[in-house]
Amino acid sequence: MDSNDWLTQLLMFGVGTTSLVAEKMREVSDELVKNGKLNPDQAKAVMDDLLQKMKSEQGNLETQMQRQLRNLLQDIGVPRQAEMDELRGRIDRLERQIRDLENKLWR
Repeated sequence: MDSNDWLTQLLMFGVGTTSLVAEKMREVSDELVKNGKLNPDQAKAVMDDLLQKMKSEQGNLETQMQRQLRNLLQDIGVPRQAEMDELRGRIDRLERQIRDLENKLWR
């Protein structure tokens, strides 16, 4: 599986989990309003605050996950894209040099 696919699935799992938590929080706040323990304005303020914190933490989590994935890939020896591009360029140059030498040899 491509590492980007894996990362995308992991991030989508995080988004899904965040959505599920947000939905459960709404249910709890609706229940608190229904039971008279919070007024609707308080419930909205609490929900807005918690959702903002969750979104902020989700961004931090995504950044940390990306960093950890890069470190893991580096630890197991998976080359970065820049390294692959450099190697492809070197191979192209070597192939040209071989063709040039073959052309000189056959003249």
